[in-house]
Amino acid sequence: MCEILHIQGGQRGNQIGAKFWEVVCAEHGIDVTGKRFVPCAMLMDLEPGTLDNLRSGACDQIFRPDNVVFGQSGASNNWAKGHEGVELIDSVLDVVRKESENCYCLQVVMLEV
Repeated sequence: MCEILHIQGGQRGNQIGAKFWEVVCAEHGIDVTGKRFVPCAMLMDLEPGTLDNLRSGACDQIFRPDNVVFGQSGASNNWAKGHEGVELIDSVLDVVRKESENCYCLQVVMLEV
């Protein structure tokens, strides 16, 4: 079985990723409680607000809680403040490495940002 590693980051990427998983679950009849299927997905953002909205959405239980990485201060739509996310790089790379190593046959890395 070939697998997809889905990485979604930022407000836009997380909103698109949430809709993606909602559609995938609906099309394939996947139980959204996460009991039979847990996606190889990594969610990241500089602030917890967007990720809190995802955790209260339609597919809130399918993601592993330890695959959600967020900072405490957002960039507030200010591109110059994006450098504050540098402290998250190690955590993000650890999750991506762990998820890719757990794949039997990694075929696609899908990035939503």
